[in-house]
Amino acid sequence: MLRTLSIRDMLLIDRLELEFQPGLNVLTGETGAGKSILLDSLGFVLGWRGRADLVRQGATQGEVEAVFELSADHPALAVLAEAGIDHDDAVILRRINTAEGRKTAWINDRRASGEVLRALSETLVELHGQHDDRGLLNPRGHRQLLDTFAGVDPELAVARAAWRGLAEARRRRAAAEARLTELRAEEDFLRHAVKELDQLDPQPGEEAELDTRRRLMQSATRLREDVVRAGKALGDEGAEHLCLDALRWLEGAADGVEGRLDAAIDSLTRALSDLAEAQAGVETCLDAMDTDPATLEQVEERLFALRGLARKHGVLADDLGGHAEILRERLAALDAGDSGLSKLAQAETEAARAHQAACVALTARRTAAAATLDQAMARELAPLKMERAVFQTVIDPAEPGPEGADAVTFELSTNPGAPAVALNRIASGGELSRFLLALKV
Repeated sequence: MLRTLSIRDMLLIDRLELEFQPGLNVLTGETGAGKSILLDSLGFVLGWRGRADLVRQGATQGEVEAVFELSADHPALAVLAEAGIDHDDAVILRRINTAEGRKTAWINDRRASGEVLRALSETLVELHGQHDDRGLLNPRGHRQLLDTFAGVDPELAVARAAWRGLAEARRRRAAAEARLTELRAEEDFLRHAVKELDQLDPQPGEEAELDTRRRLMQSATRLREDVVRAGKALGDEGAEHLCLDALRWLEGAADGVEGRLDAAIDSLTRALSDLAEAQAGVETCLDAMDTDPATLEQVEERLFALRGLARKHGVLADDLGGHAEILRERLAALDAGDSGLSKLAQAETEAARAHQAACVALTARRTAAAATLDQAMARELAPLKMERAVFQTVIDPAEPGPEGADAVTFELSTNPGAPAVALNRIASGGELSRFLLALKV
């Protein structure tokens, strides 16, 4: 419990010492007496975010100190232990705010951050204002309150995971259906294009090869004469004949010159080998140039077919093979579409069953907790002069979602025999306030 609150140079307060006693402590005063300043000061020392201009005018800094008395099992002890702060049966919070806005805090005379202060404050103080009951008028928050009372976090985690799985299964099936619809719209084109590409069977690099052959064959008539003349010059009527004669003569004279012709003979032998390679190249060229018009026409037809398909599909001729594979895959997906959709639909059904099972488990926990909550509320309402009131938690089916398939509504009958009505139909603010107090307890 809060034992003392000391305030110095905060807002209108010069110096104030408050001591609280066990039980209910009440501070009253007319409007403007300073009750809100006490709450602002308490919130400041607890690390709550609030107004910035807290320092009293003319003072260099303001200071608030609060002393809390703790029981042996108080949850604040765990926060202190995690922060590495020594403690006994009390905790002393002190926080200073300079006129420039710099804030410094201590817990049991040890410097502490605002984050630690706020974590500690959640275990020390609960603030209840005059309009807190307004939130209870919205039934959308009743399920969360019941879940908090029931402690269904594990079941909620399962339901949320199942809902994500169901949403993903639905997304995959919808995407597959859209894809299949798109493929069916172009089925005729796909089948025709794949057939056309399969018949042509384009190969990588084929266009360049065909283009080279075509140009070579077109220029063959003009060039063939020169190539034939070069072949004769290299052959047995030209260079080869002369080199062989020279080699024969040198070899005949080699024995008489004591090795002085060996280097020349070796060079001439290599030259004959190079001449043979040159002749082979010329013959290969002549074979390629030795074509008739029909062959040239076939090459051109193949080349023009490749280029025409490349233009039609908007790709390079060398990429036609890869493009054909893509079209085949799309066609295969179309042919296997119904089977794939069936599998995706089955996966969606299984995901829906998993989510439904999670919803059923949540409903069971909520139903049991609702009965316990109704009994607990009956015990708390009696001391608040509402012993004749009947509180009940109503659970109705709702649209399935990540947190189950239940709609929870708190209803109250304030007089015997009167029908239970939703909280937003209770006119008395006093009844709402007392009901909220009982629910918080």
